[in-house]
Amino acid sequence: MTTYRPAEEVREGFEIFDDRFRAMLPDNARLVKHFTGTEWAEGPVYVPDGDYLLWSDIPNDRMMRWSEADGATVFRQPCGYTNGHTLDLQGRLVSCEHGGRRISRTEADGTVVTLVDSYQGKRLNSPNDIVVKSDGSIWFTDPPYGILSDREGHKAESEIGANYVFRLEPDSGDLEIVGDDFDRPNGLCFSPDESLMYISDTGEPGHIRVFDVADGRRLTNSRVFAVVRPGKPDGFRCDVNGNIFTSAWDGIQVYSPQGELLGKILVPEQRTANCCFGGPDKHRLYIAADHSMYSIVLNAQGGQTP
Repeated sequence: MTTYRPAEEVREGFEIFDDRFRAMLPDNARLVKHFTGTEWAEGPVYVPDGDYLLWSDIPNDRMMRWSEADGATVFRQPCGYTNGHTLDLQGRLVSCEHGGRRISRTEADGTVVTLVDSYQGKRLNSPNDIVVKSDGSIWFTDPPYGILSDREGHKAESEIGANYVFRLEPDSGDLEIVGDDFDRPNGLCFSPDESLMYISDTGEPGHIRVFDVADGRRLTNSRVFAVVRPGKPDGFRCDVNGNIFTSAWDGIQVYSPQGELLGKILVPEQRTANCCFGGPDKHRLYIAADHSMYSIVLNAQGGQTP
């Protein structure tokens, strides 16, 4: 991956701007590296049934698996150049595939099925990140990263001609656009009570917007939540108190529900792509960063459902 930051800017540790972030750090808070060797680590998801983590190594077209018991292994290769992952309400893996230009689901027997790969007869671009709401609906972003070259998918022209945020009803297959004014929509998550949705734009804005969720299915009242620098916000998750843990070039930046920068978990890699909470009590933050996978135990608990 191209280096953009000088070596002296690639640091490990913490930057504390507010006592609320200090309170999130246990006395022995420590960033732990579990694996290195990916070309671009993305899309972590914790699987409670088995106590393990899955994530994507997009350019190498593989999904990785890590657990305390087994260490790091290859979970699936090829995998359709997967990016983001989540679990549905039944605990099944739901994935964004750049290569297949689809949302896929892994059934209990290991079979991988297509949930959606087109909108009004036109192929999706390259689904990127994904969340499941408590009503079972699947929300995902569809920027062009997987069709820009053959590095993270297959180079192709966009058929739908724009980069949307979608909402899918998996039972009926109904797909609707819920966001149509993004440059390159990327990460997304709900607030703990699902009254708000946060969506990052890794295009020109380089910010996170927040929306009200009307009637459980429409995004209204768009406003800028935070402009994340250095770099741009990619993937992020929310804790039970509504704080946002977002990726940036320098690591994970933590914002209050009001958009105040509380602190940073500095990660010694060129880029940090995404994160998720995991562990039996959701106090461990897993971090996908460039070539490696890390985690840190916090005095914060993940609020994502499921």
